[in-house]
Amino acid sequence: MIKKQQQDVMGFLAANKIEFEECDIAANEANRKWMRENVPEESRPATGNPLPPQIFNESKYCGNYEAFFDAREENAVYAFLGLTAPPGSKEAEALLKKAQQ
Repeated sequence: MIKKQQQDVMGFLAANKIEFEECDIAANEANRKWMRENVPEESRPATGNPLPPQIFNESKYCGNYEAFFDAREENAVYAFLGLTAPPGSKEAEALLKKAQQ
């Protein structure tokens, strides 16, 4: 399940030519510690540690897989990632339409 979600996120980013770096937390204790320390308190599970994939833009926390999935469904992934939607993308067109209302 986790692996599929990770592949889903990375596949979407690659398909949309959004640069990303995959950080392995299974084999790298420093990455695991960094992820756990940088997921905000309100986004952590009630018990245990946050599970991957957790998505960051540099050190800014964007969200988990569910939040990414919701943003993708709403054509709002660039906003979710803290990026500007490129002209011609569904997200840019939706924002333009909203601004014209």
